[in-house]
Amino acid sequence: MSFWEKIKQTLRSFMNGRNGADHLSIALLWAGLLLYLLGAIVGSIQLSVFFPLLGMLMNLMGFVAYVFCIFRIFSRNLDKRRAENRRYVTAMEKKKTQRRQARVRFQNRKTYKYFKCPGCKAWLRLSRGKGVVTITCSRCHTSFTQKA
Repeated sequence: MSFWEKIKQTLRSFMNGRNGADHLSIALLWAGLLLYLLGAIVGSIQLSVFFPLLGMLMNLMGFVAYVFCIFRIFSRNLDKRRAENRRYVTAMEKKKTQRRQARVRFQNRKTYKYFKCPGCKAWLRLSRGKGVVTITCSRCHTSFTQKA
């Protein structure tokens, strides 16, 4: 067994039963890097006392993100770490869906009129030029009047 194979095997056995890198850990790593770089840039601005203090605060927040990232990677509490990662991934998917839907609404804004249901806040659409129409929401069955 070569030297590098021994190191690989040692790392594998060390990480056995630990969480490892997941989506949330990688996001924390990038957030820490971004905060550190922004803190360095903002901290170098000497316009007032405020900017160096803000830079130090951003550097501290980046350091905390790094520490939490390392804690998550080496944690043995797999159920809790996986639940945290699941919540993070679900939230990111929800934001991604909202951005995609907003882009579609913007692209179709000349063809359709978009509005939210007053009952459940679901996005609904009507073809433009229909006039005043009474609508029943398919999700919550609330009836309301809307101009298309």
